Amino acid sequence: MLNQLDLDQMFHALADGARRGMLERLGRGPATVSELAKPMEMSLPAVVQHLQVLERSGLVTTRKVGRVRTCQLEPAALQLVERWVEERRTQWERRLHRLGAYLDQIPIDEGSST
Repeated sequence: MLNQLDLDQMFHALADGARRGMLERLGRGPATVSELAKPMEMSLPAVVQHLQVLERSGLVTTRKVGRVRTCQLEPAALQLVERWVEERRTQWERRLHRLGAYLDQIPIDEGSST
């Protein structure tokens, strides 16, 4: 069973467009907080708050060297979300397959008009 708290934190982190944008940028490689903040229309403290949410979820790690904090994407952390989505998809595919099989068994009365 998936850890519900971890999953909740992941979905919370992914729910915000600014955080998804940061993840997109970090998908191209590590970046400093200043680099992440540059294209965003928000203050540096707001960017840091978003990064803290991403860190708590495990999607991002940061490392501070001197005065520079560098952020890095943790793609393996997305496996938790991916597994949860895959389990739901598999359940729905089974249910839809059973529904299709059931509907195939129902005789169709072509002579009636509704």
